[in-house]
Amino acid sequence: MMAARRLGQLVPRSSVMFLCDMQEKFRHNVAFFPQIVNVAARMLQVMRLIEVPVVVTEQYPEGLGPTVSELNIAGLPKFTKTCFSMVTPEVLQELTGIGNIRSVVLCGIEAQACISATVLDLMEKDIDVHVVADACSSRSQVDRMFTFERLRQSGAFITTSEAVMFQLLKDAKHPHFREVQKLILDKPTTDSGLLAMFGQKTA
Repeated sequence: MMAARRLGQLVPRSSVMFLCDMQEKFRHNVAFFPQIVNVAARMLQVMRLIEVPVVVTEQYPEGLGPTVSELNIAGLPKFTKTCFSMVTPEVLQELTGIGNIRSVVLCGIEAQACISATVLDLMEKDIDVHVVADACSSRSQVDRMFTFERLRQSGAFITTSEAVMFQLLKDAKHPHFREVQKLILDKPTTDSGLLAMFGQKTA
């Protein structure tokens, strides 16, 4: 018997957003850092509007600093870690408290380290992972590009911030559709090098 194909549907009541290690010390080392922070901030606004829970981690904040202020994570559950994966016992306990989580929307850094480890650990627990390509980066664009491909091979969904937003909204009749639409139109996604990675010229 063939295994059921995973389609990657996103439903607010069974989804959570993970924000991985977007900390101050990475600001000048990670490629396109301001752009991915901008996208992640917009994602956070949408998640708050449609009441999708958000979980934040910080990698060794004593050395790498706090989450950047632009993300305004006040009030969100935040966990410190030293392992690469976000899937720590404390985060798993948080997910248990949230409820029946089937999908994680993942933003942050670095693709080849903490993002990759988080994706694989979540998938081992039979949770779909949607890697937001325009909100994930690395110091090296080579690492970023090949990590996306490697995670796709493993069954993760490599997607974009706007695709995630529209998947979660489902319908133009959604009560927050106009607010999200205005946010998208007023703050268009800035290029974070993805076009260049795939050999396309930017406009």
